[in-house]
Amino acid sequence: MVTILAIESSCDDTSAAVMRDGVLLSNVTASQVVHEAYGGVVPELASRAHQKNIVPVVDQALKRAGVDRSEVSAVAFTRGPGLMGSLLVGVSFAKGLAASLGVPMIEVNHLQGHIMAHFIREENEEHESPSYPFLCLLVSGGNSQIVLVKSYKEMEIIGQTIDDAAGEAIDKCSKVMGLGYPGGPIIDRLARQGNAEAYEFSKPQIDGYDYSFSGLKTSFLYHLIDWVKEDPDFVEHHKEDLAASLEKTIVDILMKKLRKAAKDLKIKQVAVAGGVSANTGLREAFMDHARRYGWKVFIPKFGYTTDNAAMIAMVGTYKFQDKDFCPMEAPAYARTTI
Repeated sequence: MVTILAIESSCDDTSAAVMRDGVLLSNVTASQVVHEAYGGVVPELASRAHQKNIVPVVDQALKRAGVDRSEVSAVAFTRGPGLMGSLLVGVSFAKGLAASLGVPMIEVNHLQGHIMAHFIREENEEHESPSYPFLCLLVSGGNSQIVLVKSYKEMEIIGQTIDDAAGEAIDKCSKVMGLGYPGGPIIDRLARQGNAEAYEFSKPQIDGYDYSFSGLKTSFLYHLIDWVKEDPDFVEHHKEDLAASLEKTIVDILMKKLRKAAKDLKIKQVAVAGGVSANTGLREAFMDHARRYGWKVFIPKFGYTTDNAAMIAMVGTYKFQDKDFCPMEAPAYARTTI
């Protein structure tokens, strides 16, 4: 039996998971609410919270899985990309734990983990995963990418944002409307009650498969300033329609490039991953494209959209099979491609 203990600490969620022979036994995550007051993640506060949370989170993951530390075959951990202070907490803990148990370490790229979340199997669950090659739209607060996935270790970014990511644009628009942070869940909830055709915002004209969301963000801000000048309570009166129109614009931008990539590469297996994949409008667009274009779509469970250690354990399982271990001196890294 191969039992992987995985640790994820790339941003503001401390997570640990246990996977045995490719089946997830536990996935425990401690989120940090301290950042809400600041309208974004404060790196120093995040790293301090990781230091506080990591021991109890790992302990709970082992207990819920019914696994003793002596049964762990390897420790998988997020090496990057992410916030350096947050990563250092997880990487340092993983090194100490692996050394104390006398087991190998497995480094995992955070973005690779999001894509491989589609292969997570839970106990007593029938699960269908994408077949290679497939396209994956990876969308989060820091990334908007179209990835051609040829295998778990062979991934090519064929399109990506040249400025803001989709999730970043949503968070910033939510902030200027005074709706709070994180903006994704707030905009999603309000959009369900609004008219998506109420307002029109600019869309980028970028060649190829690359994305741009800074123009949309700027257009939204300038429109909002004009509207608020005429009516100081404009946002309060129209926040549902604003949210719905903003969401529709972002989803349209994302899906247009993804359609082009799928058509050009003649690929029908299409997945979505990352925090923004929890968005209701984006999920509905995927289902609509499955009907219209004959795509076979793969949408992760909500628990696997945000940062979680289950996806790190999944990659760790594959790497263990290939004996792809990393040295104890491997440092964390803040930026990288897949």
